[in-house]
Amino acid sequence: MKTNRSPLKTFSLTAISFIAGVFLSFQMPALADRASAASGLPLEDLRLFAEIFNTIKQSYVEPVEDKQLIANAISGMLSNLDPHSSYIDAEGFKEFQISTQGEFGGLGIEVSMEDGLVRVVAPIEDTPAYRAGIRSGDLIFRLNDEPIKGQTLNDAVKKMRGKPGTRIRLSILRQGESKPLEISLTREVIKVQSVKSKRLESGYGWIRITQFQENTVPMLTKQLNELYKAGDLKGLILDLRNDPGGFLHGAVGVSAAFLPANVKVVSTDGRAPDSRQEFKAAAADYLRGSGVSADPLKGLPASVKTVPMVVLVNGGSASASEIVAGALQDHQRAVIMGTQTFGKGSVQTILPLPGSAAIKLTTARYYTPSGRSIQAKGITPDIEVEETPEGNRRAFSLREADLTRHLTNDREKTEERNAKAADTDAKNAKDKERDLPFVRLEYASESDYQFQQAINLLKGLSIARAQTEAKSVRAETQKK
Repeated sequence: MKTNRSPLKTFSLTAISFIAGVFLSFQMPALADRASAASGLPLEDLRLFAEIFNTIKQSYVEPVEDKQLIANAISGMLSNLDPHSSYIDAEGFKEFQISTQGEFGGLGIEVSMEDGLVRVVAPIEDTPAYRAGIRSGDLIFRLNDEPIKGQTLNDAVKKMRGKPGTRIRLSILRQGESKPLEISLTREVIKVQSVKSKRLESGYGWIRITQFQENTVPMLTKQLNELYKAGDLKGLILDLRNDPGGFLHGAVGVSAAFLPANVKVVSTDGRAPDSRQEFKAAAADYLRGSGVSADPLKGLPASVKTVPMVVLVNGGSASASEIVAGALQDHQRAVIMGTQTFGKGSVQTILPLPGSAAIKLTTARYYTPSGRSIQAKGITPDIEVEETPEGNRRAFSLREADLTRHLTNDREKTEERNAKAADTDAKNAKDKERDLPFVRLEYASESDYQFQQAINLLKGLSIARAQTEAKSVRAETQKK
């Protein structure tokens, strides 16, 4: 989950001062000594850093610019913290800003770094990667003829993005395959439609969020109003499967659309005072940082707050989608159905730096309204339904807990974590024994088993609701 607000200003200033302090220490050690003493920076470690820097400058086989060495050092500091912190250079920051608006040139995959290789978290729907059969958990080890080992995640992402119409070859390691796969893709302008919907049989609705972007809440409002044009809904499916997350205010706004006003949606807690916050189902909370002044949820039908709901999730549901599922589950507003979610319960803050670069820094963990931490654990569905009647297709075996240097769950005991890890290993082994063929999911179709089970549950809830209302009417009639 990301926030593009400008909280944690002290963090931003500290980062800038540290970079400047390191740079100045190469030229003015006396000044660096005083600055280090005043700021509490580790003087001996900074001297070691300066010595290594100068050694590289003097002895490396080829000349290296100071700027490049500093950028590499910053990148190394961040990438070794956790899988989601990183340095974003000026070009990468510009691309990041474009991608959050839902349109960019590339392949269409959410990725992370794992042991020096690029791990696919999820392919984005209706993109070249999705259509080519790229799967969650795939390890990309080469781009064209260039190995990824030794590159940063940002370097690899920049190489995968590019001019629409150009081609790139991905070399992939995939569980269950005896040899590497070679997949050639043609880059496209990736236009991610954040919200999709359709009205189903007999007055039921389906709404899907593919990614939480800057415009997700207004788009959700538009789609919900479209669904209600033909009359009230008997039930609603909110589909968050394979949604890798996005912006915090988007998750708060989506939750607020279905929850009573002013109830808690999510809280965050970190070391900096600005990271300790609570977000409620209120316009003041889901509009901050969004760049929108008018409340996009105004004008929604009142029954949106009470319509029977099922939320579909799976192992590709991460971050912001887990916030929504957790909030609706804690407030007993919806039935959560599907499989265990990804388990990304940390907040990344984008902190701009001089020169148009930025850092993406993990600044807090987030917690559901009841205080649960999702980190390295995920959301457990109320009703577990696998992808097919025979079981999952092993398409989403990757979890946050599988990533190197992932943050631990600070509200779960060690023995509980170990037990869950053992259960996961056993389940993965069982899945491997089944070795089911991969089938690309067609959302909200007759072949979508989880979706069909959600419809069946909604029909049952509608019948139960009608029976309850009928009993209430009879009781009122008898009183008269």
